Amino acid sequence: MRDLDWPFRGTEALAAGILTPHRLRTDFEMVHRNVYMPRGQKLTPVTRAVAAWLWSGRSATVAGLSAAALHRTAWIDDWLLAELNRGSRDKTRGIILHSDTLDDDEMCVRDGIRLTTPARTAFDLGRRIGLTAAVIRLDALMNATELKVADVELLAERHRGARGLVQLRQALQLVDGGAESPYETKTRLVLVGAGLPRPQTQIEVLNDWGAVTARIDMGWEEWKVGVEFDGAQHWTDPAQRTWDIDRLAELEARGWTIIRVSADMLRHRPHVVIARIRSAMFAAGCRL
Repeated sequence: MRDLDWPFRGTEALAAGILTPHRLRTDFEMVHRNVYMPRGQKLTPVTRAVAAWLWSGRSATVAGLSAAALHRTAWIDDWLLAELNRGSRDKTRGIILHSDTLDDDEMCVRDGIRLTTPARTAFDLGRRIGLTAAVIRLDALMNATELKVADVELLAERHRGARGLVQLRQALQLVDGGAESPYETKTRLVLVGAGLPRPQTQIEVLNDWGAVTARIDMGWEEWKVGVEFDGAQHWTDPAQRTWDIDRLAELEARGWTIIRVSADMLRHRPHVVIARIRSAMFAAGCRL
């Protein structure tokens, strides 16, 4: 049995003599029937997935966002419900149940838990309503695993007629595992949607000795125009702010023009971002 900081089946802990009935009642709380966690401990996407799987008697296949969490995908909100795939649709609070037919090569085992493969997980998530959300989730899955677009395309071909395939194929044309946050994905989608050339992600800039001196979120190496998303820490953390200033000076010294983007600009003034990038690229010799 795992450490008791993780979800566990109460009957198993009692049978093994790890806990007394009194301690189980007082120090732990029930997440699902016969599945417990330490009292007051916050559930994460990973522990939610494990708890749901234990609730199923270890018989279900972890799917959807829960599978993505077990594949160590980032950017999954803690409050989202766990997801399982199983033939029986008996419902329980806090778990979304699917009953899709899964081929053997669409499942794998990780840490003893059966879950959908990265490709099948991407196939499922990419078909859910909302293109931007789909690309964000596929970017994250690709960043965390060795998922390839071709792997998902094979499943799309196998499951012709499945709902959401049109959006899935659109999302696969836009994904990039180099994105390291949802806002980097959103920034890239704004650029591509405005007709700019698709940017390269995580561009490494070398110093005079060939060592990486900086990594740019995205941009066009040919014209040395980079785009970076600035999260709150870039403005509220003095040490981060100082480091950013020095880094920007280094990049400018090496001929780079960096366009910085914030969440507010993406939401309310994307046209300003696009205009600044177009101007920088034109000055660098790009004729769009």
